[in-house]
Amino acid sequence: MIGSAPAEGGQAGPADVLLWVALPYVTLAIFVLGHVWRYRYDKFGWTTRSSQLYENRLLRAGSPLFHFGILVVLLGHVGGLVIPDTWTEAAGIGEHAYHVTAVTLGTIAGFCTLAGLGILIYRRRTVGPVFSATTRNDKLMYAVLTLVIVLGLAATVAANLAGGGYDYRHTVSPWFRSIFYLRPDPDLMTGVPILFRLHALSALLLFCIWPFTRLVHMLTAPVGYLTRPYIVYRSRDARLGARAPVRGWERTP
Repeated sequence: MIGSAPAEGGQAGPADVLLWVALPYVTLAIFVLGHVWRYRYDKFGWTTRSSQLYENRLLRAGSPLFHFGILVVLLGHVGGLVIPDTWTEAAGIGEHAYHVTAVTLGTIAGFCTLAGLGILIYRRRTVGPVFSATTRNDKLMYAVLTLVIVLGLAATVAANLAGGGYDYRHTVSPWFRSIFYLRPDPDLMTGVPILFRLHALSALLLFCIWPFTRLVHMLTAPVGYLTRPYIVYRSRDARLGARAPVRGWERTP
């Protein structure tokens, strides 16, 4: 069911319905079913494919920048897309304060994420063993991820720092929530600046390839470690040594 037209935006055409109604639901289906398929048929491939053993210096610089930056970016997107502006205003956070905070933190986090990603891509291209372990899936994932981040930063800079400002919480956010309400409203996206629309489309592309790349590790938590049994270590040395073992570390027969 298509929602009613918003105060902002125009009448959606067939292309808008395809991009902002059909494509999001196709993406959701691929994202969910792709993870189910991957877990069922490629459980041992559900990993980060860590390359830390091959090179550590560049990884120590790029990985924290990327992961902390992307975490702030994700939290900012959750706050901006999922939480309505009426909720933040009811909590005592004015629109101007929210906007300034979101743009400042989002821009800083975006550039940190891009810098970290740049270091990681440089490492993969210049370190021989890491490059040899890089698959075509990895290359596609890095390309799409870079596109999403660059378009997001470009939209933020163009609209808020170089332009007069744009409040996506009156258009993009209601459209995003309408998808999950099962009342998609493509009219909301007709008047959105082109960079914001390209950023949204690139994000849909990223979610389409997500289940088939190493990004699946983001949905994994080591919960099993909390309940797994202790590991018993036994020494091959028959000698007990000169000192008595510490309590709790006695040799197991």
